[in-house]
Amino acid sequence: MEIKIPKEIRQHRETLFFGLSTRQFLCAILAVGTAVGVYFLLKNVIGQETASWVCIVAAVPIAVTGFFQYNGLTFEQFAWAFIKSQILCAGPRVFQSENIYLTALERKGGHKHD
Repeated sequence: MEIKIPKEIRQHRETLFFGLSTRQFLCAILAVGTAVGVYFLLKNVIGQETASWVCIVAAVPIAVTGFFQYNGLTFEQFAWAFIKSQILCAGPRVFQSENIYLTALERKGGHKHD
């Protein structure tokens, strides 16, 4: 019997079914459900072959969401960080340095140095 132990403890993931984490398993089930639902809704409308392609296109984003990870962030965390940095807080940022020593001198002595 062999037990794999990751070198970094934060990389450890619990597996639920077929070696998938709970998140991955739920997203896979949702993707399959979406694919089946889309197929049965559209097969009589647009034909079986086209419906099969549409169900794949509909299911892939859901399945990818379960497996996506970027710098330790899940898809939702990454999407929120991206929206926040690129849309909500976008714009010019002005960085100004602060002279802590001068501020301390001003507080202590009440003198303002130029």
